Amino acid sequence: MIAGGLVVVFVIGFVIYKSNTKGDVVDIFATVQRGTFKVEIETTGELEAKNSVKIQAPTQLREYRVNNLTIQSIVNEGTVVERGDWIATLDRSEFQGRIKDKEIELEKAQANFVQTQLDTTLQLRQSRDELINMRYDVDEKKIILEQSKFEPPATIKQNEINLEKSQRALEQALENYKIRKRQNIEKMRTVNAELRKVQNEYNGMMTLNSAFNIVAPEPGMVIYRKGWDNKPIKAGSQISTWDPVVATLPDLTTMMSKTYVNEVDVRKVKPGQKVDIGLDAYPDKKLSGQVINVANVGEQRPNSDAKVFQVDVQIAGTDPSLRPAMTTSNKIITMVLDSVLFIPLECLHSLADSITYVYKREGINTVKQEIMLGETNANDAVILAGLAENDRLFLSLPSSKGGDVRLLPEMDGKRKKSEPKQDEIPGEQMITLPNGQVIKVSATGGQFQAPVPQNGQPGQEGKRREGQRREGSQQEKPTPSTSPNREKQ
Repeated sequence: MIAGGLVVVFVIGFVIYKSNTKGDVVDIFATVQRGTFKVEIETTGELEAKNSVKIQAPTQLREYRVNNLTIQSIVNEGTVVERGDWIATLDRSEFQGRIKDKEIELEKAQANFVQTQLDTTLQLRQSRDELINMRYDVDEKKIILEQSKFEPPATIKQNEINLEKSQRALEQALENYKIRKRQNIEKMRTVNAELRKVQNEYNGMMTLNSAFNIVAPEPGMVIYRKGWDNKPIKAGSQISTWDPVVATLPDLTTMMSKTYVNEVDVRKVKPGQKVDIGLDAYPDKKLSGQVINVANVGEQRPNSDAKVFQVDVQIAGTDPSLRPAMTTSNKIITMVLDSVLFIPLECLHSLADSITYVYKREGINTVKQEIMLGETNANDAVILAGLAENDRLFLSLPSSKGGDVRLLPEMDGKRKKSEPKQDEIPGEQMITLPNGQVIKVSATGGQFQAPVPQNGQPGQEGKRREGQRREGSQQEKPTPSTSPNREKQ
Protein backbone atom coordinates (compact mmCIF):
# COMPACT_ATOMS: atom_id res chain seq x y z
CA MET A 1 0.00 0.00 0.00
CA ILE A 2 2.77 2.39 0.93
CA ALA A 3 4.68 1.59 -2.25
CA GLY A 4 1.55 2.11 -4.36
CA GLY A 5 0.93 5.49 -2.71
CA LEU A 6 4.51 6.56 -3.40
CA VAL A 7 4.10 5.63 -7.06
CA VAL A 8 0.91 7.72 -7.38
CA VAL A 9 2.58 10.73 -5.73
CA PHE A 10 5.57 10.33 -8.03
CA VAL A 11 3.37 10.24 -11.13
CA ILE A 12 1.37 13.36 -10.08
CA GLY A 13 4.56 15.23 -9.28
CA PHE A 14 6.06 14.21 -12.61
CA VAL A 15 2.97 15.46 -14.49
CA ILE A 16 3.01 18.80 -12.64
CA TYR A 17 6.71 19.16 -13.28
CA LYS A 18 6.32 18.41 -16.97
CA SER A 19 3.42 20.84 -17.24
CA ASN A 20 5.42 23.62 -15.59
CA THR A 21 8.49 22.95 -17.70
CA LYS A 22 6.51 23.03 -20.92
CA GLY A 23 4.83 26.30 -19.86
CA ASP A 24 1.30 25.07 -20.61
CA VAL A 25 -1.46 27.68 -20.03
CA VAL A 26 -4.71 26.61 -18.46
CA ASP A 27 -7.72 28.16 -20.22
CA ILE A 28 -10.29 29.87 -18.01
CA PHE A 29 -13.88 30.07 -19.17
CA ALA A 30 -16.89 32.24 -18.37
CA THR A 31 -20.52 31.56 -19.21
CA VAL A 32 -22.95 34.01 -20.78
CA GLN A 33 -25.54 34.70 -18.11
CA ARG A 34 -29.07 36.07 -18.23
CA GLY A 35 -30.47 38.11 -15.40
CA THR A 36 -30.84 41.58 -13.87
CA PHE A 37 -28.07 43.98 -14.86
CA LYS A 38 -27.31 47.11 -12.84
CA VAL A 39 -25.40 50.10 -14.16
CA GLU A 40 -23.68 51.54 -11.09
CA ILE A 41 -21.37 54.45 -10.35
CA GLU A 42 -19.09 53.79 -7.40
CA THR A 43 -17.91 56.76 -5.32
CA THR A 44 -16.51 57.48 -1.88
CA GLY A 45 -18.33 59.90 0.40
CA GLU A 46 -18.50 61.26 3.90
CA LEU A 47 -21.37 61.22 6.37
CA GLU A 48 -22.86 64.45 7.63
CA ALA A 49 -26.16 65.51 9.11
CA LYS A 50 -28.80 66.78 6.74
CA ASN A 51 -29.92 69.37 9.29
CA SER A 52 -27.74 71.04 11.91
CA VAL A 53 -27.67 74.07 14.22
CA LYS A 54 -24.80 76.46 13.63
CA ILE A 55 -22.71 77.75 16.51
CA GLN A 56 -21.63 81.24 15.50
CA ALA A 57 -19.44 84.01 16.77
CA PRO A 58 -21.16 87.40 17.24
CA THR A 59 -22.01 88.81 13.80
CA GLN A 60 -22.25 92.41 15.14
CA LEU A 61 -18.44 92.61 15.13
CA ARG A 62 -18.59 93.69 11.48
CA GLU A 63 -20.11 96.98 12.65
CA TYR A 64 -16.89 97.72 14.52
CA ARG A 65 -14.57 96.90 11.58
CA VAL A 66 -13.50 93.54 12.98
CA ASN A 67 -13.15 91.21 9.97
CA ASN A 68 -11.25 88.20 11.36
CA LEU A 69 -11.31 86.40 14.68
CA THR A 70 -8.87 83.90 16.14
CA ILE A 71 -10.15 80.93 18.12
CA GLN A 72 -8.28 80.94 21.42
CA SER A 73 -9.67 77.65 22.74
CA ILE A 74 -12.47 75.26 21.77
CA VAL A 75 -14.15 72.18 23.20
CA ASN A 76 -13.08 68.79 21.83
CA GLU A 77 -14.92 67.61 18.74
CA GLY A 78 -17.56 65.00 19.46
CA THR A 79 -18.34 66.36 22.93
CA VAL A 80 -22.02 66.12 23.86
CA VAL A 81 -23.14 69.46 25.32
CA GLU A 82 -26.30 70.93 26.79
CA ARG A 83 -27.88 74.27 26.09
CA GLY A 84 -25.71 77.09 27.48
CA ASP A 85 -22.53 75.00 27.83
CA TRP A 86 -19.23 76.58 26.88
CA ILE A 87 -18.08 75.87 23.33
CA ALA A 88 -15.20 78.20 22.50
CA THR A 89 -13.41 81.39 23.46
CA LEU A 90 -12.33 83.93 20.86
CA ASP A 91 -9.25 86.10 21.08
CA ARG A 92 -10.43 89.56 22.11
CA SER A 93 -7.07 91.36 22.02
CA GLU A 94 -7.90 93.19 18.78
CA PHE A 95 -11.35 94.05 20.08
CA GLN A 96 -9.93 95.35 23.35
CA GLY A 97 -7.84 97.80 21.36
CA ARG A 98 -10.99 98.94 19.54
CA ILE A 99 -12.70 99.46 22.93
CA LYS A 100 -9.86 101.67 24.16
CA ASP A 101 -10.06 103.72 20.99
CA LYS A 102 -13.81 104.05 21.47
CA GLU A 103 -13.30 105.21 25.08
CA ILE A 104 -11.05 108.01 23.87
CA GLU A 105 -13.57 108.90 21.18
CA LEU A 106 -16.33 108.98 23.81
CA GLU A 107 -14.33 111.33 26.04
CA LYS A 108 -13.74 113.65 23.10
CA ALA A 109 -17.45 113.63 22.25
CA GLN A 110 -18.36 114.45 25.85
CA ALA A 111 -15.81 117.28 25.99
CA ASN A 112 -17.07 118.64 22.68
CA PHE A 113 -20.64 118.55 23.97
CA VAL A 114 -19.74 120.50 27.13
CA GLN A 115 -17.61 122.99 25.19
CA THR A 116 -20.40 123.64 22.67
CA GLN A 117 -22.92 123.98 25.48
CA LEU A 118 -20.76 126.64 27.22
CA ASP A 119 -20.12 128.51 23.97
CA THR A 120 -23.80 128.71 23.05
CA THR A 121 -24.74 129.80 26.58
CA LEU A 122 -22.16 132.56 26.54
CA GLN A 123 -23.20 133.78 23.09
CA LEU A 124 -26.88 133.96 23.96
CA ARG A 125 -26.10 135.75 27.24
CA GLN A 126 -24.13 138.38 25.38
CA SER A 127 -26.94 138.80 22.87
CA ARG A 128 -29.48 139.30 25.65
CA ASP A 129 -27.27 141.93 27.33
CA GLU A 130 -26.95 143.79 24.04
CA LEU A 131 -30.73 143.79 23.66
CA ILE A 132 -31.20 145.26 27.13
CA ASN A 133 -28.67 148.02 26.46
CA MET A 134 -30.33 148.81 23.12
CA ARG A 135 -33.74 149.15 24.80
CA TYR A 136 -32.19 151.64 27.27
CA ASP A 137 -30.77 153.54 24.32
CA VAL A 138 -34.22 153.74 22.64
CA ASP A 139 -35.80 155.05 25.86
CA GLU A 140 -33.04 157.62 26.15
CA LYS A 141 -33.61 158.83 22.58
CA LYS A 142 -37.34 159.22 23.28
CA ILE A 143 -36.67 161.43 26.29
CA ILE A 144 -34.28 163.62 24.30
CA LEU A 145 -36.86 164.01 21.54
CA GLU A 146 -39.57 165.06 24.03
CA GLN A 147 -37.27 167.64 25.62
CA SER A 148 -36.34 169.15 22.27
CA LYS A 149 -39.83 170.15 21.14
CA PHE A 150 -39.03 173.83 21.90
CA GLU A 151 -35.71 173.55 20.05
CA PRO A 152 -35.15 174.63 16.45
CA PRO A 153 -36.72 172.37 13.83
CA ALA A 154 -33.29 171.09 12.77
CA THR A 155 -32.52 169.89 16.30
CA ILE A 156 -35.92 168.21 16.57
CA LYS A 157 -35.40 166.51 13.22
CA GLN A 158 -31.97 165.23 14.30
CA ASN A 159 -33.41 163.78 17.50
CA GLU A 160 -36.17 162.03 15.55
CA ILE A 161 -33.58 160.46 13.24
CA ASN A 162 -31.51 159.28 16.23
CA LEU A 163 -34.61 157.69 17.78
CA GLU A 164 -35.47 155.85 14.54
CA LYS A 165 -31.90 154.54 14.28
CA SER A 166 -32.03 153.18 17.82
CA GLN A 167 -35.40 151.51 17.26
CA ARG A 168 -34.19 150.03 13.99
CA ALA A 169 -31.01 148.69 15.62
CA LEU A 170 -33.13 147.15 18.40
CA GLU A 171 -35.39 145.37 15.91
CA GLN A 172 -32.38 144.00 13.99
CA ALA A 173 -30.78 142.82 17.22
CA LEU A 174 -33.99 140.98 18.18
CA GLU A 175 -34.08 139.19 14.80
CA ASN A 176 -30.41 138.29 15.07
CA TYR A 177 -30.95 136.94 18.56
CA LYS A 178 -33.72 134.64 17.38
CA ILE A 179 -31.54 133.35 14.49
CA ARG A 180 -28.53 132.87 16.76
CA LYS A 181 -30.66 131.03 19.29
CA ARG A 182 -31.95 128.59 16.63
CA GLN A 183 -28.43 128.15 15.31
CA ASN A 184 -27.10 127.24 18.75
CA ILE A 185 -29.99 124.85 19.33
CA GLU A 186 -29.14 122.94 16.14
CA LYS A 187 -25.46 122.95 17.07
CA MET A 188 -26.31 121.40 20.40
CA ARG A 189 -28.46 118.79 18.68
CA THR A 190 -25.52 117.86 16.43
CA VAL A 191 -23.01 117.42 19.21
CA ASN A 192 -25.62 115.62 21.30
CA ALA A 193 -26.33 113.18 18.46
CA GLU A 194 -22.60 112.55 18.01
CA LEU A 195 -22.24 111.95 21.73
CA ARG A 196 -25.17 109.52 21.82
CA LYS A 197 -23.75 107.65 18.78
CA VAL A 198 -20.36 107.17 20.40
CA GLN A 199 -22.01 106.30 23.70
CA ASN A 200 -24.19 103.62 22.07
CA GLU A 201 -21.21 102.14 20.21
CA TYR A 202 -19.24 102.00 23.41
CA ASN A 203 -22.11 100.35 25.26
CA GLY A 204 -22.53 97.82 22.42
CA MET A 205 -18.84 96.99 22.45
CA MET A 206 -18.92 96.46 26.19
CA THR A 207 -21.87 94.11 25.70
CA LEU A 208 -20.10 92.21 22.91
CA ASN A 209 -17.01 91.88 25.08
CA SER A 210 -18.79 89.14 27.00
CA ALA A 211 -19.94 87.42 23.77
CA PHE A 212 -16.41 86.22 23.02
CA ASN A 213 -17.25 83.22 25.17
CA ILE A 214 -19.45 81.17 22.82
CA VAL A 215 -22.05 78.84 24.33
CA ALA A 216 -24.23 76.11 22.82
CA PRO A 217 -27.63 77.34 21.56
CA GLU A 218 -29.07 73.80 21.65
CA PRO A 219 -28.08 70.41 23.10
CA GLY A 220 -26.17 68.05 20.81
CA MET A 221 -22.78 66.77 19.68
CA VAL A 222 -20.16 69.34 18.69
CA ILE A 223 -18.78 68.94 15.15
CA TYR A 224 -16.03 71.30 13.97
CA ARG A 225 -16.65 73.50 10.97
CA LYS A 226 -14.35 72.88 7.98
CA GLY A 227 -12.44 75.78 6.49
CA TRP A 228 -11.68 76.69 2.89
CA ASP A 229 -8.97 74.01 2.76
CA ASN A 230 -11.50 71.33 3.83
CA LYS A 231 -9.71 70.92 7.17
CA PRO A 232 -11.55 71.26 10.51
CA ILE A 233 -10.89 74.46 12.41
CA LYS A 234 -9.13 74.23 15.74
CA ALA A 235 -7.54 76.41 18.41
CA GLY A 236 -5.51 79.05 16.60
CA SER A 237 -7.62 78.99 13.43
CA GLN A 238 -9.14 82.18 12.08
CA ILE A 239 -12.76 82.70 11.10
CA SER A 240 -14.32 85.52 9.16
CA THR A 241 -17.02 87.71 10.64
CA TRP A 242 -18.86 87.33 7.31
CA ASP A 243 -19.10 83.57 7.94
CA PRO A 244 -18.55 83.26 11.70
CA VAL A 245 -19.54 79.59 12.13
CA VAL A 246 -17.30 77.88 14.69
CA ALA A 247 -19.00 74.48 14.93
CA THR A 248 -22.32 72.75 14.34
CA LEU A 249 -24.73 70.65 16.36
CA PRO A 250 -25.96 68.02 13.86
CA ASP A 251 -29.33 66.32 13.92
CA LEU A 252 -28.21 62.68 13.93
CA THR A 253 -31.69 61.35 13.19
CA THR A 254 -31.37 62.26 9.49
CA MET A 255 -27.98 61.59 7.92
CA MET A 256 -26.67 62.01 4.40
CA SER A 257 -23.54 61.08 2.47
CA LYS A 258 -21.81 63.89 0.61
CA THR A 259 -19.91 62.51 -2.36
CA TYR A 260 -18.45 63.72 -5.65
CA VAL A 261 -19.02 62.28 -9.14
CA ASN A 262 -16.68 62.70 -12.10
CA GLU A 263 -17.85 65.05 -14.84
CA VAL A 264 -17.96 62.11 -17.28
CA ASP A 265 -20.54 60.21 -15.19
CA VAL A 266 -22.54 63.06 -13.67
CA ARG A 267 -24.95 63.13 -16.64
CA LYS A 268 -26.17 59.69 -15.56
CA VAL A 269 -26.98 60.77 -11.99
CA LYS A 270 -30.50 62.08 -11.29
CA PRO A 271 -32.34 62.90 -8.06
CA GLY A 272 -34.41 59.99 -6.81
CA GLN A 273 -32.01 57.24 -7.91
CA LYS A 274 -31.37 54.48 -5.37
CA VAL A 275 -27.97 54.12 -3.74
CA ASP A 276 -26.36 51.17 -1.92
CA ILE A 277 -24.19 52.47 0.91
CA GLY A 278 -21.43 50.78 2.87
CA LEU A 279 -19.41 51.98 5.85
CA ASP A 280 -15.67 51.56 6.25
CA ALA A 281 -16.13 51.52 10.03
CA TYR A 282 -18.74 48.72 9.83
CA PRO A 283 -17.96 46.55 6.79
CA ASP A 284 -20.88 44.21 7.53
CA LYS A 285 -23.44 47.01 7.71
CA LYS A 286 -25.33 47.77 4.50
CA LEU A 287 -27.49 50.87 4.15
CA SER A 288 -29.73 52.23 1.46
CA GLY A 289 -30.56 55.74 0.32
CA GLN A 290 -31.41 57.91 -2.63
CA VAL A 291 -29.95 60.89 -4.44
CA ILE A 292 -31.56 64.13 -3.27
CA ASN A 293 -29.38 66.74 -4.96
CA VAL A 294 -26.91 67.01 -7.84
CA ALA A 295 -24.80 70.16 -8.11
CA ASN A 296 -25.19 72.25 -11.26
CA VAL A 297 -21.67 73.67 -11.08
CA GLY A 298 -18.53 71.57 -10.95
CA GLU A 299 -15.50 72.13 -8.76
CA GLN A 300 -11.92 70.98 -8.52
CA ARG A 301 -11.01 69.06 -5.40
CA PRO A 302 -7.60 69.53 -3.71
CA ASN A 303 -4.76 67.45 -5.19
CA SER A 304 -6.88 66.54 -8.20
CA ASP A 305 -6.99 67.76 -11.80
CA ALA A 306 -10.42 66.32 -12.62
CA LYS A 307 -13.62 68.33 -12.30
CA VAL A 308 -16.25 66.78 -10.05
CA PHE A 309 -19.84 67.55 -9.06
CA GLN A 310 -21.19 67.27 -5.53
CA VAL A 311 -23.97 64.72 -5.03
CA ASP A 312 -25.98 64.47 -1.80
CA VAL A 313 -27.37 61.05 -0.85
CA GLN A 314 -29.93 60.84 1.96
CA ILE A 315 -29.74 57.66 4.05
CA ALA A 316 -33.00 55.87 4.69
CA GLY A 317 -34.01 55.28 8.30
CA THR A 318 -32.17 56.08 11.53
CA ASP A 319 -29.09 54.30 12.84
CA PRO A 320 -27.55 55.37 16.20
CA SER A 321 -24.15 54.02 15.14
CA LEU A 322 -23.81 56.60 12.36
CA ARG A 323 -21.48 59.48 13.14
CA PRO A 324 -20.52 62.53 11.09
CA ALA A 325 -17.31 62.31 9.02
CA MET A 326 -17.50 58.51 8.63
CA THR A 327 -16.29 57.31 5.24
CA THR A 328 -18.91 55.71 3.00
CA SER A 329 -18.75 53.67 -0.19
CA ASN A 330 -21.64 54.57 -2.47
CA LYS A 331 -23.02 52.63 -5.43
CA ILE A 332 -25.40 54.90 -7.34
CA ILE A 333 -27.73 52.71 -9.41
CA THR A 334 -28.32 54.71 -12.58
CA MET A 335 -30.06 51.95 -14.58
CA VAL A 336 -31.57 48.50 -14.00
CA LEU A 337 -32.12 46.12 -16.95
CA ASP A 338 -34.17 42.96 -16.45
CA SER A 339 -33.55 39.63 -18.22
CA VAL A 340 -30.56 40.63 -20.35
CA LEU A 341 -27.42 38.75 -21.40
CA PHE A 342 -24.14 39.91 -19.93
CA ILE A 343 -20.53 38.74 -19.77
CA PRO A 344 -17.39 39.82 -17.86
CA LEU A 345 -15.40 42.69 -19.29
CA GLU A 346 -12.31 40.48 -19.41
CA CYS A 347 -13.85 38.53 -22.29
CA LEU A 348 -13.95 41.54 -24.62
CA HIS A 349 -11.36 42.14 -27.35
CA SER A 350 -11.10 44.79 -30.03
CA LEU A 351 -9.85 44.75 -33.61
CA ALA A 352 -8.79 48.04 -35.24
CA ASP A 353 -11.03 49.92 -32.80
CA SER A 354 -14.02 49.00 -34.98
CA ILE A 355 -14.86 45.36 -34.21
CA THR A 356 -15.57 44.06 -30.72
CA TYR A 357 -15.37 40.30 -30.44
CA VAL A 358 -14.95 37.42 -27.99
CA TYR A 359 -13.29 34.03 -28.12
CA LYS A 360 -16.09 31.45 -27.97
CA ARG A 361 -15.68 27.71 -27.51
CA GLU A 362 -17.77 25.64 -29.94
CA GLY A 363 -17.14 21.99 -29.17
CA ILE A 364 -13.40 21.60 -29.52
CA ASN A 365 -13.00 24.65 -31.75
CA THR A 366 -12.29 28.27 -30.84
CA VAL A 367 -14.22 30.94 -32.74
CA LYS A 368 -13.75 34.70 -32.89
CA GLN A 369 -17.31 35.99 -32.63
CA GLU A 370 -18.25 39.64 -33.16
CA ILE A 371 -20.78 41.00 -30.64
CA MET A 372 -23.00 44.02 -30.24
CA LEU A 373 -22.40 45.74 -26.89
CA GLY A 374 -24.97 47.45 -24.70
CA GLU A 375 -24.58 49.10 -21.29
CA THR A 376 -21.53 48.39 -19.14
CA ASN A 377 -20.65 48.68 -15.48
CA ALA A 378 -17.47 48.16 -13.50
CA ASN A 379 -17.42 44.37 -14.05
CA ASP A 380 -19.77 43.24 -16.84
CA ALA A 381 -21.17 44.29 -20.21
CA VAL A 382 -24.61 43.72 -21.74
CA ILE A 383 -24.69 41.72 -25.01
CA LEU A 384 -27.34 42.79 -27.51
CA ALA A 385 -26.43 40.33 -30.28
CA GLY A 386 -23.87 37.69 -31.18
CA LEU A 387 -24.11 35.35 -28.19
CA ALA A 388 -26.65 33.07 -26.55
CA GLU A 389 -27.24 32.13 -22.97
CA ASN A 390 -24.75 29.60 -21.52
CA ASP A 391 -22.20 30.11 -24.31
CA ARG A 392 -18.67 29.44 -23.05
CA LEU A 393 -16.19 32.26 -23.51
CA PHE A 394 -12.48 32.58 -22.84
CA LEU A 395 -11.56 35.00 -20.07
CA SER A 396 -8.07 35.35 -21.52
CA LEU A 397 -6.32 34.73 -24.80
CA PRO A 398 -6.72 31.05 -25.72
CA SER A 399 -3.86 28.85 -26.81
CA SER A 400 -5.46 28.50 -30.27
CA LYS A 401 -6.71 31.91 -31.37
CA GLY A 402 -8.81 30.69 -34.30
CA GLY A 403 -9.14 32.33 -37.69
CA ASP A 404 -10.96 35.44 -38.88
CA VAL A 405 -13.66 37.17 -36.86
CA ARG A 406 -17.16 35.90 -37.52
CA LEU A 407 -18.98 39.16 -38.30
CA LEU A 408 -22.57 40.06 -37.42
CA PRO A 409 -24.92 41.20 -40.20
CA GLU A 410 -26.55 43.58 -37.70
CA MET A 411 -23.29 45.54 -37.45
CA ASP A 412 -22.97 46.21 -41.17
CA GLY A 413 -22.72 49.93 -41.72
CA LYS A 414 -22.27 50.59 -38.00
CA ARG A 415 -18.60 49.73 -37.63
CA LYS A 416 -16.09 52.49 -37.29
CA LYS A 417 -13.95 52.78 -40.40
CA SER A 418 -10.25 52.59 -39.71
CA GLU A 419 -8.31 55.51 -41.07
CA PRO A 420 -4.82 54.96 -42.61
CA LYS A 421 -1.95 56.43 -40.72
CA GLN A 422 -0.55 59.65 -42.09
CA ASP A 423 3.02 58.38 -42.14
CA GLU A 424 2.10 55.32 -44.26
CA ILE A 425 1.67 55.80 -48.04
CA PRO A 426 -0.16 52.86 -49.64
CA GLY A 427 1.03 51.29 -52.87
CA GLU A 428 4.43 53.00 -53.18
CA GLN A 429 7.41 51.46 -54.98
CA MET A 430 11.01 52.35 -55.79
CA ILE A 431 12.29 52.75 -59.40
CA THR A 432 15.63 53.88 -60.87
CA LEU A 433 15.77 56.52 -63.56
CA PRO A 434 18.27 56.32 -66.50
CA ASN A 435 20.48 58.85 -64.76
CA GLY A 436 20.81 56.56 -61.80
CA GLN A 437 18.47 58.53 -59.53
CA VAL A 438 16.12 56.46 -57.36
CA ILE A 439 12.60 57.82 -56.71
CA LYS A 440 9.35 56.64 -55.09
CA VAL A 441 6.26 56.15 -57.27
CA SER A 442 2.73 55.41 -56.00
CA ALA A 443 0.37 52.87 -57.53
CA THR A 444 -1.52 55.74 -59.19
CA GLY A 445 1.59 57.00 -60.93
CA GLY A 446 2.20 60.07 -58.82
CA GLN A 447 5.86 60.92 -58.14
CA PHE A 448 7.10 61.60 -54.62
CA GLN A 449 10.12 63.57 -53.60
CA ALA A 450 13.32 61.86 -54.68
CA PRO A 451 16.03 61.22 -52.11
CA VAL A 452 19.19 63.26 -52.51
CA PRO A 453 22.30 61.10 -53.16
CA GLN A 454 25.18 61.35 -50.73
CA ASN A 455 27.48 64.36 -51.20
CA GLY A 456 25.02 65.67 -53.82
CA GLN A 457 26.57 63.43 -56.53
CA PRO A 458 25.00 60.49 -58.44
CA GLY A 459 26.22 56.99 -57.54
CA GLN A 460 28.67 54.84 -59.52
CA GLU A 461 25.83 52.90 -61.11
CA GLY A 462 24.25 56.15 -62.17
CA LYS A 463 27.50 57.33 -63.78
CA ARG A 464 27.88 54.05 -65.67
CA ARG A 465 24.33 54.20 -67.03
CA GLU A 466 24.71 57.85 -67.92
CA GLY A 467 27.86 56.99 -69.96
CA GLN A 468 26.12 54.14 -71.80
CA ARG A 469 23.21 56.41 -72.62
CA ARG A 470 25.53 59.04 -74.13
CA GLU A 471 27.37 56.44 -76.25
CA GLY A 472 24.07 55.06 -77.57
CA SER A 473 22.82 58.51 -78.45
CA GLN A 474 25.78 59.08 -80.74
CA GLN A 475 24.91 55.99 -82.84
CA GLU A 476 21.11 55.95 -82.80
CA LYS A 477 18.56 58.15 -81.15
CA PRO A 478 16.22 55.83 -79.24
CA THR A 479 12.49 56.37 -79.24
CA PRO A 480 10.66 56.84 -75.93
CA SER A 481 8.96 53.45 -76.34
CA THR A 482 12.33 51.57 -76.34
CA SER A 483 13.15 52.59 -72.78
CA PRO A 484 11.56 50.24 -70.30
CA ASN A 485 12.45 52.57 -67.45
CA ARG A 486 10.57 55.43 -69.09
CA GLU A 487 7.53 53.24 -69.59
CA LYS A 488 7.58 52.38 -65.89
CA GLN A 489 7.93 56.02 -65.08
